[in-house]
Formats: sequence, C-alpha cells, structure tokens
Amino acid sequence: MQRWSRFNIASIVLGFAFLYLPIVLLVIFSFNESKLVTVWAGFSTKWYVQLFHNQALLDAAWVTVRVGLISATVATVLGTLAALAMTRYTRFRGRMLFSGMIYAPLVMPEVITGLSMLLLFVAIGFDRGFWTLTLAHITFTMCFVAVVVQSRLLSFDRSIEEAAMDLGATPVATFLQVTLPVIAPAVFSGWVLAFTLSLDDLVISSFTSGPGATTLPMRIYSQVRLGVTPEINAVCTILIGIVAIGVLIASVVSRRREIQRVKDEQAAFAH
Repeated sequence: MQRWSRFNIASIVLGFAFLYLPIVLLVIFSFNESKLVTVWAGFSTKWYVQLFHNQALLDAAWVTVRVGLISATVATVLGTLAALAMTRYTRFRGRMLFSGMIYAPLVMPEVITGLSMLLLFVAIGFDRGFWTLTLAHITFTMCFVAVVVQSRLLSFDRSIEEAAMDLGATPVATFLQVTLPVIAPAVFSGWVLAFTLSLDDLVISSFTSGPGATTLPMRIYSQVRLGVTPEINAVCTILIGIVAIGVLIASVVSRRREIQRVKDEQAAFAH
C-alpha cells in the first residue's frame, strides 16, 4: 500500500485552504458586530436582522428564486427529453447537429451566450424583463440536465422496458411507470444543478434582465462595487447554506434510490 508523502498532504491541505478558507472567513465575519468587514468586534446577528429589512435585497432574492424554480423545472423537462432522444434514437438525420447544439452552452463563454440572447430579444422586439431572464436561464441550464440524465440512461437496462411493453404497456406508460422512477435520482440531481446554476448566474442575467428583474447576484455585485458591507456577508452565508442543504438532500435521495434499486434487482434475480 502506497503511503502519502508530506508533499502530497501539504498540497491537499493548501489546495483545500485556498478553496474554502475565504468562504469560512466570509461566514465568520457575517456575524461581526462591526461595520468594518475586516475588523472583528464581537459576535452579533444584527446584520441578519437588518438584511430582512432591506427591501431591495429581498425583492432581488424573490426574483432569483422565481427565476430559478421556473427555469430549473422547464430545463429539467427539456433536458430529460433531449437525453432520451440522444440515447434512444442513435440514428436520425441531424443528430450530430442536435448533439452539438445541446453541448455548446457547456463550453461557450457566458458573455457570448448572454450577448447572443440579448441580440435575439432585441431583434424580435421582446422587452427585457422577468421572462427574458427566465428564457435565458432555461437555455443555458438545459444542457447540464441533459448531460446528467444521459449519463444515467447510458447504463439503463432496457430489458425492463421491453418486458413492460411485452406485457401490454404503451410507450408513454412504460416511460412514466418504469423508466422515470429508475432515472428519477438523475433527474432530481439535474434539477438541483440547474437551480443552483440559475441562482448563481451573473453574466447572462446582466445581459437579459430588465426593469423589475434584478437578480440577487446582480444586486450584490452592484453593492460590492461601492464597498463590501456586513449585509453582503450575511446574504452570501445564507446562499451557501441553501446550496449546501440542496446538495446534501440530492446526495441522500440519490444514494437511497440507488440502494433501493440494487435491492430490487437482487430480489428479482433471486426469484
């Protein structure tokens, strides 16, 4: 068994410190008594209280949550259908173009995506606002859902679908009652990923938002340019907590469903 050298241990410690130490400091200073974010003056939760009286931040947070919920849900439906098309129909005209269009937002810079969406909305005369922001988020999050669901479908045992259809189930009933429950962990993980990406986006939102559709990252960025305040630390701490809880729930659900699937397969094999 190969032992870890001191260099490897030091590299891992420094790497994790570089990634997570700033986040830890941000969380700690969100409970700072002082208005100066770099000077510790004692423990206090007053900035969280003031945060919930800041109407501008609350409105931006509500817009962000609504955009995230709608865009993640629609992107999950479209991404799942796209994944099914790429795994179930391996030969059809334009498949290469279709796959390229699905994967393009994964590698395309957000500036290009945001600018192209802006030019599209201007060309068709669609006033920028809540719905242009939502459509833009659906566009760039759908590809992430498609990749997650496709990876699960590639290892899916299609014999159970064939068995269901041999017993008289229609293709729609087979998908809803057989395929969807099996790939549900991947679908849910894709939804969580899409919601997190929508919650975090700044660049694309800056191009496609309009009056009354300012997201929380945009609001935070506009305030940070004037100087970091403890309220910003409090907002970021809440966002970190929400994302951490979402990832934890998704991991637990996926793990439990995977264990249940293995047990069901073992029971079916035993019989």
